[in-house]
Amino acid sequence: MKNVMKIDGYDAVINYDPEIEMFRGEFTNLNGGADFYASDIKGLHKEGQLSLNMFLEMCSEDGVNPRKNYSGKFNVRISPELHESLVLKASATGKSINQIVVESISNTVVSEL
Repeated sequence: MKNVMKIDGYDAVINYDPEIEMFRGEFTNLNGGADFYASDIKGLHKEGQLSLNMFLEMCSEDGVNPRKNYSGKFNVRISPELHESLVLKASATGKSINQIVVESISNTVVSEL
């Protein structure tokens, strides 16, 4: 996946900040915030490792699980027309709305990872 760097099994999204002319990395799926900056890829790896190590050390000291837990539930707002089409598709295929949504998300998100 583009713009994602993996450091010790943790994912960080990388973006370029033109105002400071540096790349910014931000770890996702953490039980808190951890980011880092560098002007090149080698620097991103180095600074990302330092940022992650500091975050993990703080979690260890505080007895906190560093990884964020997810419930598997979220709300999505869609147009009434799309909702109607979703109900029709679910009924026509003998599936639940949830099954259709999970399949669609899986096909889109998982295939890109």
